[in-house]
Amino acid sequence: MLPRCEMLDLVVVDGRARGVIARDLVSGAVEPHFGDAVVLATGGYANAYFLSTNAKASNATAIWRAYRRGAAFANPGFVQFHPTCLPAAGPSQAKLTLMSESLRNDARVWVPSRPGDDRRADAIPEAERDYFLERRYPRYGNLVPRDLASRAVKAVCDEGRGVGPGGSGVYLDLGEAAARLGAGVLRERYGNLFDMYERATGDDPLRVAMRIAPAAHYTMGGLWVDYDLMSTIPGLFVIGEANFSDQGANRLGASALMQGLADGYFILPYTLAGYLADARLGDVAEDAAEVRAALGDVRARVETLLAVQGRRTASDFHRALGRMLWDACGIERSRAGLTKALDEIGALREAFWEDVTVSGGGHELNQELERAGRVADFLELGELMCLDALAREESCGCHFRVEHQTPDGEALRDDAHFAHVAAWVPGASGRSPERLVEPLHFETLAPNERSYR
Repeated sequence: MLPRCEMLDLVVVDGRARGVIARDLVSGAVEPHFGDAVVLATGGYANAYFLSTNAKASNATAIWRAYRRGAAFANPGFVQFHPTCLPAAGPSQAKLTLMSESLRNDARVWVPSRPGDDRRADAIPEAERDYFLERRYPRYGNLVPRDLASRAVKAVCDEGRGVGPGGSGVYLDLGEAAARLGAGVLRERYGNLFDMYERATGDDPLRVAMRIAPAAHYTMGGLWVDYDLMSTIPGLFVIGEANFSDQGANRLGASALMQGLADGYFILPYTLAGYLADARLGDVAEDAAEVRAALGDVRARVETLLAVQGRRTASDFHRALGRMLWDACGIERSRAGLTKALDEIGALREAFWEDVTVSGGGHELNQELERAGRVADFLELGELMCLDALAREESCGCHFRVEHQTPDGEALRDDAHFAHVAAWVPGASGRSPERLVEPLHFETLAPNERSYR
């Protein structure tokens, strides 16, 4: 057990993953740790958007450093936006709170019919409310999948009909259900959610309509793995949200809990044992060239971050990156927006290495140093996310390109050209990443367009 440590690099010896470089978060000591194989179970990368439902400590450093050592990164542009999160209360907020979408079983989602209507929810009569999910998707109403609900929320907010600070939210109203079922029934069903909402906002959701907004939530992209959960680097296994498998473009086919159970409990113990049974592995010397190189890279990066002594905090850069990704590689994407974002992220990354400030030293508990390292990784990953979204000239699931939509505004897939996984590997020095393609073959059920109209 290595508590209060973070992995900062992967040790690859003779083409196989044989250990990690970890930094002690308290003492700052950087040390190698060896094994016959490496398993990454480090979660997703939704915090690239700065504001997400993920814990603030969630980051992409482990999988990103593995990518930089040659592990293929699949479908980085596939990110799910959850429609029932609490809207940001102000520009200084650092995290978003998730409300279970089970609330949509009984609640109705609506906005004022008139743009700019800032009356309280209970002051807006029924005739002046737009139950836009029920109007747009009459068969499914408030129960449409997350990607459709999030996109519909964004559309009404873009029309100026959003509610709350910044007009970024919509109402999730339990009033009709309370009158029909009674407050007691709803409290039995959702009591903990009501308590959470009231502590966060000060409002009782059975008296005042809840406000919700979409937020970055789950990442379907991740390191590419085969059916044994091994990456393109032999001996490097990746499980859970850190890998790309199971979820596809919209996470409708699986859940985080299912993937964690399946990968960690049912699959990995057998496939990892199979790998170890066939591998011929010798000891790794601490002074091996690959180990010295990885240690040198980590120490040089830490020293560089401490030496810049600029004027902007890592959080400032992270917040700027989040805005760029939200605007260009968020709920909706376009060629123009993604192309612009690639230029902006490149410029932001250059500014980061010239102007970031990290207070404190490298041989002590230094959360600013931790944060700076993670933001540096997010800046590189954010560029790959945009590259992936730009290359996929279609709409599918959570990836919605405005240039590719049906006449009624739904996703227009192109299975003839994009029924494949896009796996990216680092390019040679000074060159762009290389995009590899893994075709998808469907034997039992052929893919066809989803319709919830």
